[in-house]
Amino acid sequence: MADIAKVITVIGNHPESFAKAADVAVAEAAKTVRGISGADVVSMSCEVEGDRITMYRTTVNIAFAVER
Repeated sequence: MADIAKVITVIGNHPESFAKAADVAVAEAAKTVRGISGADVVSMSCEVEGDRITMYRTTVNIAFAVER
């Protein structure tokens, strides 16, 4: 029988970079989800004030095993 996984979508924010925003998304999800096996960044965006980026945002699909 094939393994079954569930995928949730979370959004991470960080003022320094897209990579850190993705790290935040996975770290926060890991606080309440067991068995994370992968993450896929599906989009990136940012907040801009004036002529500067003030916040990086990533939308991340996180996969984890379904427990039986």
